[in-house]
Amino acid sequence: MSSIVVVGANWGDEGKGRIVDYLAGQSAASIRFQGGNNAGHTVVNDLGTFKLHQLPSGVFNPECLVVLGPGMVISPEPLTRELAEVKAAGVNPKMAISDRATFCLPIHALEDTLEEVRLGDGAYGSTRQGIAPAYGDRVMKKAILVGWLKQPEVLVERIQFFLDWKLPQLKALYPSFEFSQTAQEMADWLLEVSAPWIDAVCNVSEPLKAIQAQNGTLLFEAQLGAGRDLIYGEYPWVTSSHVSGAYAGIGGGLPALRPERVIAVAKAFSTSVGTGTLITAMENQEEFRKFANEFGATTGRPRDIGYFDAVATKQGLEIQAANEIALTKLDCLSGMPDLKICVAYEGANTENPIWPQTAGLKPVYESMEAWSEDISHIRKFEDLPKAAQHYVLRIEALLGVPVPMVSVGPGREQMILR
Repeated sequence: MSSIVVVGANWGDEGKGRIVDYLAGQSAASIRFQGGNNAGHTVVNDLGTFKLHQLPSGVFNPECLVVLGPGMVISPEPLTRELAEVKAAGVNPKMAISDRATFCLPIHALEDTLEEVRLGDGAYGSTRQGIAPAYGDRVMKKAILVGWLKQPEVLVERIQFFLDWKLPQLKALYPSFEFSQTAQEMADWLLEVSAPWIDAVCNVSEPLKAIQAQNGTLLFEAQLGAGRDLIYGEYPWVTSSHVSGAYAGIGGGLPALRPERVIAVAKAFSTSVGTGTLITAMENQEEFRKFANEFGATTGRPRDIGYFDAVATKQGLEIQAANEIALTKLDCLSGMPDLKICVAYEGANTENPIWPQTAGLKPVYESMEAWSEDISHIRKFEDLPKAAQHYVLRIEALLGVPVPMVSVGPGREQMILR
C-alpha cells in the first residue's frame, strides 16, 4: 500500500490536475481533501478536455474510487452539473462523498459577492463562489452537513437554525441583500439537486481503510498552492482552507495518514491569479499568456505571468513537506529569448521573504540559456535540448528536491520520467 499526495508549490494553477490524472491509472482511490467549487483542474485525455472543480482529477480511471473528503465545502448544484458532464463523456465514476463535508450554498455565493463589492479596491480577489463564508459558518458551528441529506427532518431543523442566525447579519451589513427561501424550501431544493449522488454519501473513512487493508494506492489531491494556504499563505489573499500535504489525511478521511510521497507541482515559470504579489512578474505578458493558455479554469481570469521564482517555490516545498517535484509546462518556454530564474530577493523583510512580507522586494535573477526547439514530442530527458536539461537541473539544485516528473504538454503521454 502507498499513499501519494499531490499539492501546489506556488499560488495554484500549477498543473496538479494533469499530474493526478497521470498517477490515477495506478491508484485505487482519488481523493480531494479541501476546498470547493472555487478553483479548477484542467485534465486532457483521450476523452477530451475537462475542467474539474469538485470531482478529483482521478475520475477518469474507471477502477478508481472517487472521494470528496470531509475537508471540502460542497456546492451541490455545480457538483451535479460536473458529474453530468463526465457521464456524458462515457465516465460513470464510483463515488464516495463524505457525510462530514459541509455545504457551500447559493446564499454563501451571494454573501461572498456582496462582501467583495463592499470591499471595493481592497477586495480579496475571490472567485465569488461562497467558499470563505461557507468555511466561516463551519468554524462558527452553523454549517449544514452533507450527511443530513439522509435525515430530512434534521436537515430542515438545522437549516432553520442557520437562517435564524445568518439572515439578520446579512440584512444589517448589506442593504441590498434579499433572501426569501424558507428552511423547508431550501431542504427540498437540496434533496432535489443532490439526487444523482445522494447514494454516495457515507463515512468515507470506511472504504478508504478497506483499500488500505488491500494494499491499494491512495492518491490525495489538493486545490490551489502553498501561497494560498490559510495559515502559511500570503495573508489575507489566501483561500479559506489548508492546502498543505499535512492536511491530506485529516481533510481526506484518514486522520492518521503518513504519506510516502508528497509531490509538489510547480510550473516551469510562475503564475498567479487573484489579489497578491508576484515578485517576478514579466513586463510584457499578453503574448506569452495566450501561447501558454494562462487563464483561470473557473473564472477565465487572465493569470499574471512571471519568471520561475525559486525563493517562493522553495518556501512552498517546505510548507508542503514535499519529497518530489513535478515540473509542468516546460514546453511553453521554447522560443523564449529572455530566460531567467529568480534566485534571491533584495530589499526590506528579506528574512521573511514572501508570505506575507512582500512589499518592496525585488528579484535577483540568474540568466539561463534559452532553447527554440519544440519539445512537446520528447519522452526522454536526455533527448531534450541541453539548455532545457540545464534549466530543469538548475531548478532541482536550487530547490534541493528531486524533479522526477517533467511535463512537456497537457496530454497524459506528454510526460518525461527521470
